[in-house]
Amino acid sequence: MSNYRIQGATGEWEVVIGLEVHAQVTSQSKLFSSASTEFGAEPNAQVSLVDAAMPGMLPVLNGECVRQAVRTGMAIEAQINKYSRFDRKNYFYADLPQGYQISQLYHPIVGEGQLLIAKDEKAGIPQDKVIGIERIHIEQDAGKLMHDQHPTMSYVDLNRCGVALMEIVSMPHMTSPAEAGAYVRKLRSILRYVGSCDGNMEEGSMRADVNVSVRKVGDPELGTRTETKNVNSVRFVMAVIEQEARRQVDLIEDGGSVVQETRLYDPDKNETRSMRSKEDAHDYRYFPDPDLLPLNLEDAFLEECRSSLPELPDAKRLRYTGELGMTDYNAAQLTAEVETFARFETLLAETARQAGKPEAEVATQVANWTLSVAPGVIKSLGADARLEHNTAAANAAILQMVSAGTVSGGQAKEIYEIVLKIGREPAEIAETEGLKQQSDTGAIEAEIDKVLAENPDKVEQYRSGKDKLFGFFVGQTMKAMQGKANPGVVNELLKAKLG
Repeated sequence: MSNYRIQGATGEWEVVIGLEVHAQVTSQSKLFSSASTEFGAEPNAQVSLVDAAMPGMLPVLNGECVRQAVRTGMAIEAQINKYSRFDRKNYFYADLPQGYQISQLYHPIVGEGQLLIAKDEKAGIPQDKVIGIERIHIEQDAGKLMHDQHPTMSYVDLNRCGVALMEIVSMPHMTSPAEAGAYVRKLRSILRYVGSCDGNMEEGSMRADVNVSVRKVGDPELGTRTETKNVNSVRFVMAVIEQEARRQVDLIEDGGSVVQETRLYDPDKNETRSMRSKEDAHDYRYFPDPDLLPLNLEDAFLEECRSSLPELPDAKRLRYTGELGMTDYNAAQLTAEVETFARFETLLAETARQAGKPEAEVATQVANWTLSVAPGVIKSLGADARLEHNTAAANAAILQMVSAGTVSGGQAKEIYEIVLKIGREPAEIAETEGLKQQSDTGAIEAEIDKVLAENPDKVEQYRSGKDKLFGFFVGQTMKAMQGKANPGVVNELLKAKLG
């Protein structure tokens, strides 16, 4: 249970959250036409006669969109409905040429499912939590109104009109901004694993309607909810919940009441404002679309969808902690994004091959490199990093030199920088640039003798019980050898000499 509470003048309140996520289906053409779905085209460059609602134009269902919705449902362990139906949602707006939206109100393609958000105490999620998902239905997107192109007119871009969306409706199981943020991130991750949506919220291919209500802690009754539309980032989803929950608490405690309404979020002012009242919403007059037959899915199609699913984040995380002996934190970080686990698994396989060891023996080293060292170096180089040189073979070669004690961690970073800049072989860089550790025990021992001879008082203090001085001797030895001595050899020799 979340520990998120809102302190009001009359006591503590809790927030209840549900999300309706609209995810653009990955497909080359729209839901009912052959027009392209590619992002970034000139306004109205991707509009078919069907999208523009020309008389006599009939919709033809895109089977790939159905397949992707079914695969998404399977990925969240949902009920797949063999029978589903398209309905017309009737309303007039300038960006909807048909005068109705084709959706699935009564018979959606996917029924109840679930999604696990992982424990994250730092974020305020004290334990793993399952969030119920009520349904996924397929519908077509509307176009886009642009109000900033002309002083007295609004322009209409129909490129998005007819693009396939999955509306993924959660149950009101979230009770904090942190849980909602984790839910959106996890859902986005699953969609990208499956390949059913690219999850690019900044491009509008994934956005959320945020439903928020508040109630006194312990009150079993749900409060009146508001819906904030088209929120396009995880950070904004969390901000909407914080601001809207506080607004509702203040409103109720001042003697007012929450109105069920649709609201918009202004990120510049970090506030929500009223858009329209739900009570005043017109009747959408849903009825079955007469131009589209109901969907009846066959067992062979469902089996093909299931067999095409990849290993999903939760299963991959358990495999990493089990088979690879990885920490929960590293496993969660590595499996959060498709690109991250792909880089990790490619590098893991190559590092194990070069080292001649099982993957489990090198997994921790590869994980730390993937999550921390490599991103840090790439970020520090900025535009100077040539990512075409960032091959698994080069990375694995550097890790192999670290494991062998040929180079230190600091030297590994320097070698990696040179690899990214100009693409030379790591071993050749280490040799020609003098980036190798000194493991010659004779040379190291000579420097240790000098350090001990120059600091007899500290030697005596160490032998009298001041163990922390050991770090001083290591540091002085490394300094004398310009940081090139093998720390393991230094430690071993120092321990022997200090007794």
